[in-house]
This record gives sequence, C-alpha cells and structure tokens, in this order.
Amino acid sequence: MSDTITADLVDLDLSADTKEAAARALAERMAAQGRVTDLEGFLADVAAREAQMPTGLDGGIGIPHCRSAHVTEPTLAFGRSAAGIDFGAPDGPADLIFLIAAPAGADDAHLTLLSALARRLMNTEFTDALRAATDAEHAAALIRGEETASGDATSEGAADEGAASDGGASEGAASGNAADEGAVTVPDDSVAVPAAASAGTATGSAAPAGDRPFRIVAVTSCPTGIAHTYMAAESLETAGREAGVEIVVETQGSAGFTRLDPAVIAAADGVILAHDVPVRDKQRFAGKPTVDTGVKAAINRPADLIGEVRDKAARGETTAAGPADGATPVERAGTDDEGYGTRLRRWLMSGVSYMVPFVAAGGLLIALGFAIGGYEINEAPSVMDHFVWTQAASWGALLFQTGGVAFGFLVPVLAGYIAYGMADRPGLVPGFVGGAISLTVNAGFLGGLAAGLIAGGVVLAIQKVNIPAALRGIMPVVVIPLISSAVVGFLMFVVIGKPIAEAQKGMTDWLNGLTGANAVLLGALLGLMMCFDLGGPVNKVAYTFATAGIAVANPGDSAMKVMAAVMAAGMVPPLAMALATTVRGRLFNRAERENGKAAWVLGASFISEGAIPFAAADPLRVIPASMAGGAVTGALSMAFGATLRAPHGGIFVVPLIGNPLLYLVAIAAGVGVTTALVIVLKGLRGAAGPDGPAPGEDTALAPAAGGAGTRKETVAARTV
Repeated sequence: MSDTITADLVDLDLSADTKEAAARALAERMAAQGRVTDLEGFLADVAAREAQMPTGLDGGIGIPHCRSAHVTEPTLAFGRSAAGIDFGAPDGPADLIFLIAAPAGADDAHLTLLSALARRLMNTEFTDALRAATDAEHAAALIRGEETASGDATSEGAADEGAASDGGASEGAASGNAADEGAVTVPDDSVAVPAAASAGTATGSAAPAGDRPFRIVAVTSCPTGIAHTYMAAESLETAGREAGVEIVVETQGSAGFTRLDPAVIAAADGVILAHDVPVRDKQRFAGKPTVDTGVKAAINRPADLIGEVRDKAARGETTAAGPADGATPVERAGTDDEGYGTRLRRWLMSGVSYMVPFVAAGGLLIALGFAIGGYEINEAPSVMDHFVWTQAASWGALLFQTGGVAFGFLVPVLAGYIAYGMADRPGLVPGFVGGAISLTVNAGFLGGLAAGLIAGGVVLAIQKVNIPAALRGIMPVVVIPLISSAVVGFLMFVVIGKPIAEAQKGMTDWLNGLTGANAVLLGALLGLMMCFDLGGPVNKVAYTFATAGIAVANPGDSAMKVMAAVMAAGMVPPLAMALATTVRGRLFNRAERENGKAAWVLGASFISEGAIPFAAADPLRVIPASMAGGAVTGALSMAFGATLRAPHGGIFVVPLIGNPLLYLVAIAAGVGVTTALVIVLKGLRGAAGPDGPAPGEDTALAPAAGGAGTRKETVAARTV
C-alpha cells in the first residue's frame, strides 16, 4: 500500500465542519498529487455514492469512497477532525475520515489492499493509534501497515501479506473454487474453509451434532464493493470467534468474488446475508435458516445477527427453494418493516428504471428518423426491401424502423423487471411473456404494469410450496417458468386483458381530448411534480406518464405536448440555480457557486441532479421556487403547443421540437421565475459568505435534508 497513501495525503488537523467540506479538503490533496484529474467530477461521484447510503460507522469513523473515471490510481487520503463531522453514523460524528478513491477500472490487487484497510478499521488498536499519531508520516505508515499500533516497524511485504490473509485464505487455497462459472480469484476475496466445515457432509438445517460448534456461512456486499463489504465480513468473523461459532464469509466486492465451497454451505447450520445489492447465486442458500439484512447491520450489530440465525435454526425456520420473501434485489434496498405501498412503488420503479433506456434509445432514434426523412417517414417501406445509400430518406427510415423495434421491447421489459423486482430471476420469464401478451391484446402500458405484478405474485406463490429436495434443481429452469407463464397467459388473454385494453384506450382518448385551459392546467401540474423532489418518486410518476404516451408507433399530438412540457419543466431547477449563482453569487457559498457552473450543463441536458445540492442545503427556499418555475414552464409549453417525440435530450433535441422558439421561451420564463424567487428568499436571510452558510442560517437543516432526502433523489435523477 506504499503508493496508495503518503504523508501529503494526511491532514491531522482537518478543519472542515461538514462531510462535503471534508471530502473536498481531502480530494484537493489528491488533486495536488495528480491522482484526481477533475476535482468537481470526482466530488460529484463521491456525493452520488454518499447519497446511496451514509458512510459513517460506529466508533467515530467516516469512510466516503467511490470508483471514478476521474481517478488515475487507487488513492487513500486521511483526515482527523477535532470537532467531529457528521457522516450519518448512529453513534454520532466521526473524527477519523478516510477518503478512498478507486479508478473506474481499478485492478484487483489494489482493490484488495483497499479492502484490507476496511477490515483493519474494525480493530480498535489501529484506530486508537491513528488518534494518537503526532505527525502525518507516522499516520501514513500506520495505514500502510509499515508500523504496528504499538509502534514497531514491519516490512512492507509482511504488511501486504497480512492484508491478504486478513481477507481470507491464500489464492492457492481458494483455487479449487475458481473454476466455478464467473468466479474471479482474488486473494482478499478468497474464503478460508475451516477444517471442521470442510469435512462436514451434512445437509439441511439440522442443529450441530455432538460437540462441534455452530456453523454459519455469510455473504457481504455493498453498492461500491470497496469498504462496507469487507468491514462487515471482518465484524462478523470477529463476533463469530467471540461467540465460539465457525463463520465463513464470502465477500462479493469490486474485485470479484470466490464462491463458497458447496460442501461448506451444505454443512452450515445457518446463513447470514448482509447486502445492499443483490446477492449473486442466492439460491445456493435455499433450505437454510437465513437472516437477510443490510450490510451496515453486520458492521454495527454482528452478535445480534449471529444470535438471530441461531434462534431460527433452533425453531427450524428455513427459506424456501428460491429467493426468500422480502429479499429480492429491489426490496433489499429498503427495510424489513416497510409497508406494502412502499414495496409496490419499488417494484414499479424497478420496471420503469429498466424500461427508460429503451424509451430513450427508441424515442431518439424515431425523432432523428423524422428529422432526417420528414414526417412521412413512418410510411416508408422496410429498409430490408428498399435502402439507397445516397438517399437521406433511406437513412431516416433506417433510424425510424430501428427505433420502432426498440419501442417494441418497452412493455415486455417493464413487465419483466417488475416481476424481477418481486421474485428475482424466476420472475423474468412470466413477466416478459405477460408483457408481450399485453401488446398482443392492445392492453399497452397499463397491461404491462398488471402483467408484471401478476407474474411476480405467481412466482412468489409457487416458491412457497414445499418442494422435495430431489426436484429443487429443476424448479428455476423448468417448473417455475412453465407454470407461471401458463397462469399469466391465461389471466392476460382470458380474464383481464380486454378490460385493461379498454382502460388504456380510455386514457389515450382523454389525453388526446385535452385542449385549452385543461391542457394548460395539466402542464402546470406536471411541472409541479417534476420539480417537487428533483428525480424522486413524484418526479418519476410525471416522467413515466409522459414517456408512456409517446411509447407507441404513432403517438397523438397531445401525448407529444405532454412529453415536451415534462422535459421543459425538468430543466428549470438546475438552470435557475446556475443563473442565480451567476447573478447573485454572494447569496451562495463557494461550494454552491462551483456547483452552479456544473448545473448549466446538467440543466441543459435535462438532468435534475444539478439542482439537488442546492435543494439539500436549503430545501425550504429552493424547492418551492423550483416548483413555481416548473409550473410556469409546463403551462406555457402546453399553451404554446410545443411537441416532442424524443423522451430525453434537453436543448440538444430542440431541432426536433414542434414550435422550438416558443418552447425555449417557456423554459426561459420558468428559469426566470425560479431564479427571482430564490434570490428574493435567500436575500431575506443575508449573504452566505465565501465558504459557509449565511450568518444566522439554520445549518441543522442541511444535513437532515441531505441525509434523508437526497439518497433516493440522486439515484433517481440519473435515470431522467
């Protein structure tokens, strides 16, 4: 780790008072060393990762981290804060802050070293030594492993060897598992197989026999796969040793993973799945007492998880053959006690998130086809029968017909991935089949929603049936796809297909019938929704409504007006924040003024994320102002009759917009309204100063907004 951190990357007197300022201070040291090429781009990647889940840990540790294209080599910067900085940890502020930066294509060896650091952070002697360090060189040496907590020097080779062993067995020890399909053998990810477990041949979930200890297998994984994955593994292993339990952990990190030996899984008495992203090959653990939770639970309360899985084993509770309830990829992002309404929204958003790229690709291709070949291009013959290389009409027809094929996947993909969100991979086949049937019976977008929910429900019902062990191998490949597809097909063709088709037709007729004041009111409402949560669930409802209207071969004029109004309103908040920081910069601190520069491009590209930093820091002023401007823009766009065939693109698709000049006027009007309101509201509280909030500003508001609201907003905004 000698090239990962140096004394120049250590700040023992970190003066920042927020996590954003701390990340910037440490990132500036990386940039000064040439390890970060674009400071603002890198900080945006750090913020996006932080929005997924706070990186504060119990024990006064903050570990912001990300993989970024703006990083030249794996780098670690360390800062020590006397006052403490809030990173969202349950026990309070962090005084030890580690900023980990990994290149987008980081090699396995360096990621292994970074994961070894994450494991060492669970050692109190290590963290105590860092708190007592008196100079930067000593702290860097501690982190590199060149000095122990007691001050004894070690060779770097020995330190690296220790780091590797910290992660598990040697590469050779794990080579037997590397032959598994898709396995990547990485020293830190290798899994040591205890002798007792290796010899075990028992199956099922029977309690330990004789005097042998209780055996647990575990999987840990986090969105980035660099820090929390390995810290959770270390925490579980430490708690297992203290409890006299044999525990073997499979870390599914950025550097790949080596699967647990099937014999170890078979001999295990219980399973702990601590993850914030889907567990790969989860079906391996079916039939075992299982605790399924988030990765931070394994870091903060490993002993409780071990006790919970032992209690389940004692009661004979086991999982069914297939994903357990509440443990699908989409559900795992939430908590175990969330309501059905929250889960339903997450299932629907799963389908929408997979559908949006097809909408964007197909819509833009069709729009370009019209732009190149004219508005009669939809009547052109197939390019397989007629294509002239030198004719623009032929190229327009090619783009239009390719986009039409992409649009043909929208409803099946929507239905398939709603079912996937509910029931994991077994839901894909009946979901896609149901979506295709929806198109066949003209049930459209609404039919796809229903088909996905039905398919997921059918699969979950089948998985609850107690299946003999001899048949479990063919369940996901033969039985579940066969039965679920037949049930979904019957329901869609015979029972609900026709009523949904009538409802779809009614919604289309209503939309096409909107004129005058009704259309203007709809535009204002959509503008309010687009700017309410800047990429959150309400924003997604408006965007999905618009894209569903144009996701047909020949959308109506009203549907294209709705799409134009939605995109225009979504551009207003970031553009307005950029303009406000330009004309009245003294009302914003330095970080906000820097964000304002990026917001010009983000807003022009129809990316709501550009306004989130402003809304998170000052929601009571920014969000109402944004909604007002969005409503004005949406209403004017509908009143001007602007139309849009493409579902994305911002100003880059203005040539494809009907009434483009008036469309730009609508956007400018909304931006002006929001900018004026923001300046007035912020002016009432005074200037922000160069580096911090304005005197008397309620600074407690920003962390609350950023911690709770931005998490889903940032991720969601990227898909719009």
